[in-house]
Amino acid sequence: MAVVEKYILAIITMDETKATGGTAIFICKTKEEMDLYAKNLEAILDGIAHGIGDDMYVIVKH
Repeated sequence: MAVVEKYILAIITMDETKATGGTAIFICKTKEEMDLYAKNLEAILDGIAHGIGDDMYVIVKH
């Protein structure tokens, strides 16, 4: 049986056209707001935030 070990917990972005689908998506208005969401969601979800370009973070469980 396969065990899922790595998965996306959340997406944080300023460009809502870049994220759709089956995970939590947080749309922010500023870079500062994105940084705050990423920092807090890392701790809350026990994941790691990875920056994808200047306008997106993904929170991943490793």
